Amino acid sequence: MDALIAASARALAAGDALGALKQVALRDDPPALALRGIAMAQLGEHARARDLLRRAGRGFGANEELARARCVLAEAEVALAMRELDGPARALSSAAVALDKHGDRANALHARLVAARQFLLLGRLADAKSMLETVDARGLPPALGAIAELAKAELALRSLQSAAAAAALARADQAAYRSGISALIAEVAEARAALERPAARRVSGEGAQAMRLHEVEALLASDALVLDACRRGIAKAGTWRSLARRPILFSLARSLAEAWPDDVERDALIATAFRTRRPDDTHRARLRVEIGRLRALVKDMAAIDATPRGFVLRPHGDAEVAVLVPPIDGEQAALVALLSDGAAWSTSALALALGASQRTVQRAVAELEEAGQVRGVGQARARRWVAPPLTGFTTILLLPASLPGA
Repeated sequence: MDALIAASARALAAGDALGALKQVALRDDPPALALRGIAMAQLGEHARARDLLRRAGRGFGANEELARARCVLAEAEVALAMRELDGPARALSSAAVALDKHGDRANALHARLVAARQFLLLGRLADAKSMLETVDARGLPPALGAIAELAKAELALRSLQSAAAAAALARADQAAYRSGISALIAEVAEARAALERPAARRVSGEGAQAMRLHEVEALLASDALVLDACRRGIAKAGTWRSLARRPILFSLARSLAEAWPDDVERDALIATAFRTRRPDDTHRARLRVEIGRLRALVKDMAAIDATPRGFVLRPHGDAEVAVLVPPIDGEQAALVALLSDGAAWSTSALALALGASQRTVQRAVAELEEAGQVRGVGQARARRWVAPPLTGFTTILLLPASLPGA
């Protein structure tokens, strides 16, 4: 390694992208191209960074397996920043194996962290957990250790384990300060602040009460029957029933929960669930069918009894009923939460993360753009979508798979 390449690499490790570029800006050999690509990625020029890294990867010879593996890793991290979530995971896995084989432990663990962060964005918490269990942050450079602890904290937050998240963030904070990288220190500080912000609202006849993550966690673990409108499901004493893909059942469950301990008239349930103000016998027959399905789904949590005028929700064991609603209103709260993370998302990536069709996401994004909540950047197939940061609350409960079984 020549002196300029070594100086550029040291500058990148310290987070000084401009200093790194000064050393290799006029060179086109593969090592210089790779370093330029990483520097451009740190400066936010992701498309240019990807092109440089691909050129570097092609420039390394067949016998330079370690260098090519490092390029694959850097390109995977750029793809993650660009929210290109459908890239081949096999290439990143092969790169990690090659890095391990050549004794580059830090970059091998970094490759696994990139994979884990991609799983987190997609809501694949079990896969992220399995990947993070292979990562031991001890002995790593401080910056990489901070990134590892941040990923573990996010997994804990998405799994609603606030104590574990707080502990991981404390370790991330220490590692970030040791690294001296201001952007990393700020990222950890923002993650720690999110723990203290409201995550949901508990609605009752007396109004709405803001709840932080640890309070939501305690409520979901209690004996209360919780109708969770953030992730569209019902919880009781750690048991979770998802209604995210059954909108009619969710609508009926929410109406019954909001009215508890009173009943709800049949015509009111029909109007809410079937969106009609003129019910007939076919609607009433359909209501009986859907109530029967909901009753079977929650039979181990509550009963749904018929009354002279409608139906009433009766939790087992005389438990109370709690209704949690998102910190922001609107049908597309989860989509807005994803777009507000500061990255530019494609509709295909949003569809992967939300488990919806791309056409459904395109329609939702168009509605949000018309309402002024999101804006598009780029043209045609390169078009991406962004939204302003959401302040005053945390969006953890709106992200994919933030609750058990979701």
